[in-house]
Amino acid sequence: MIERLHIRDLAIVEDAQLEFGPGLNVLTGETGAGKSIVLGALGLLVGRRAAADTVRDGAKEASVEAIFRTDLLPELEAELAERGFLSVADGEAEEDDGGGGHELVVRRSVAAAGRGRARVAGELVPVATLAELFDGRVEISSQHSSQALLRPESHARYLDAAGGLGPVVEDVRRHYEAVRELDAERAQLEAAAEERARRLDFLRFQLSEIDEVGLGEGELDELDRDHGRLAHAEGLHGDAVAAARALAGDDAGEGGAADGVSTAERHVEAMAALDPGLAPELERVRSLEAELRDLAADLERYADGIESDPGRLAQLEERIQQVERLRRKYGRSEADILGFRAQVASELGEVEGADDRLGEIEALRASAAGALGVAAKKLTKGRQKAARMLAKRAQATLAELDMPKASFSVSLEPIANLQQLPEGVTSGPGGAEAPEFRFSANEGEAPRSLQKVASGGELSRVFLAIKNALRPWGANMVLVFDEVDAGIGGRAAERVGRVLAELATEHQVLCITHLPQIAAFASTHFRVQKESRKGRTRTVLEAVSGDARIDEIARMAGGAEVSEATRAHARALIEAAAQG
Repeated sequence: MIERLHIRDLAIVEDAQLEFGPGLNVLTGETGAGKSIVLGALGLLVGRRAAADTVRDGAKEASVEAIFRTDLLPELEAELAERGFLSVADGEAEEDDGGGGHELVVRRSVAAAGRGRARVAGELVPVATLAELFDGRVEISSQHSSQALLRPESHARYLDAAGGLGPVVEDVRRHYEAVRELDAERAQLEAAAEERARRLDFLRFQLSEIDEVGLGEGELDELDRDHGRLAHAEGLHGDAVAAARALAGDDAGEGGAADGVSTAERHVEAMAALDPGLAPELERVRSLEAELRDLAADLERYADGIESDPGRLAQLEERIQQVERLRRKYGRSEADILGFRAQVASELGEVEGADDRLGEIEALRASAAGALGVAAKKLTKGRQKAARMLAKRAQATLAELDMPKASFSVSLEPIANLQQLPEGVTSGPGGAEAPEFRFSANEGEAPRSLQKVASGGELSRVFLAIKNALRPWGANMVLVFDEVDAGIGGRAAERVGRVLAELATEHQVLCITHLPQIAAFASTHFRVQKESRKGRTRTVLEAVSGDARIDEIARMAGGAEVSEATRAHARALIEAAAQG
């Protein structure tokens, strides 16, 4: 509910603060006193457009600020937390905002130059955020418009609330979104079919090219070694023979390095016989001779094993050319080539699986569409029942509100006639039908769309009738009524006041009225007056109670001259309202 409303420099309101209470709050005053300015201030808070003459003459800007209680709306607090207004979610308000736990401060300003700002919990927000936050939480029914009733798309929300159909609506939405997501995926796959075919051919070619070569692990190093040996066989043989001869000598008796070491061994052996301390040196010389002769033998065997094989060399060179072609395309190293092949194989599997996915999508879509159909039928059945119940209750309330000849009904026109739906689907995200409230004020006339047939006062009373009919299924809204008393009086006015009071047991209700029978039911009463000071006109708003309230209701009942008779009448109205 709204705890406090502060209006500054708005139209002819210079500075006014209203402390609203729970239940029924009424604003009364003479015609032209400025009651509609309060309505305009509330409209600014819920995101309505600011008029060009909003700002009071001579002021730089107009501002409206309200403190809302949110402790009975955990879903709103969760939304505020999600949007980043953590002070409310944590139960702590910013000191600058003047709030406390579970209080939400909303401010809207309009500059004389035309620009305006909106703040929620001290944070600057787009004006559209106000409409998003308060949609379905603050509803205004005035002479010129009703936020909810004139939007047929909102009628489903009322009807579903009356039928307790929220979970079914969510099922319909979820299944519908599943169908649309699958349709989008299918369309994407089908649109990419040609490109996918080209990609498949290319990937298969790459994979085939790599696999035809059949590159084995470690083969690149082996090819380099074998090719180097065969390509230089003659030089390797000659060098190996020469090295062996240098180490071990040749057949012509020319000695090699091993023979020189052998000579050195004999000398060291003679020395060691005389000096046993040279035993380690003798052992080293003997080991060196043995190592040299072994190395010479190995080189001779290597030379004997080298053969010139032009055929094998040609094979190796052809194989190297095959591998080199892969290296130019897919990576210089063996690991690069084999890694690229793994990537190609993986992508090929994914692309080839697209056709399989299309089959899966068809099966999943059929299942989702079937579930959507079942949920939509359940929703339609529930809405049909709720429509009959809501129409009956609203009709009865309209009769109480001095509209005995009025008729009210709920149309459930199939949306298949109104909009294009996905193939094979007969329901949208909000169901298979578009609920719309229909109304006729006169006997014998068929009910039609509200915006076509209802006047301002009738619209307010229809709104009141619907909200009262929905009273058992909803609570904790702020409902604002203007002109709900248009064209009525006497007993009908008392009935309207009684219905407003009943509605105010579940919601905070703000009502602008000219009728004392309605004002008598108020739990909080505000008087709106216009006065002149220093050549300027301004509107003054003040709460009245006790004798001041009796005088105000007496004025409404008997005109400007308040007498004891009109005071007695006012007291009687208040007492009758209090007795229920």
